Amino acid sequence: MGFNILIVDDSSVMRKIIMRNLNQSGIQADQEFEASDGYEALNVCSTHTVHLILCDINMPNMDGITFIKEVRNRPELNQVKIIMITTEAGVDSVQRAIAAGANGYIAKPFTPGQLAEKIKSVSR
Repeated sequence: MGFNILIVDDSSVMRKIIMRNLNQSGIQADQEFEASDGYEALNVCSTHTVHLILCDINMPNMDGITFIKEVRNRPELNQVKIIMITTEAGVDSVQRAIAAGANGYIAKPFTPGQLAEKIKSVSR
């Protein structure tokens, strides 16, 4: 199944770790895009077709929760699956992300298998 993935995290190291985990998990994307904050991610979404977004919560300029709300307010992006990947594993953060429109949530650190399982669960 071909699809495009957008990884949104203010840490370039974390974006590379997520990409490596995707590759190790066997998840094959046609294209992988990167963004360092919500504004950059919205720009990617407006210029490329994206099927899955893996997004951090804590970022400068536009945080992950605000970004999710912006995505969900755009009809052309409403079907995009969003998984939050963050160090904030508290119940409050999870509830805010789901309430904003996230399809799933995974806490850092994670394994390639955990990432693959989460992606499969939101893609069903």
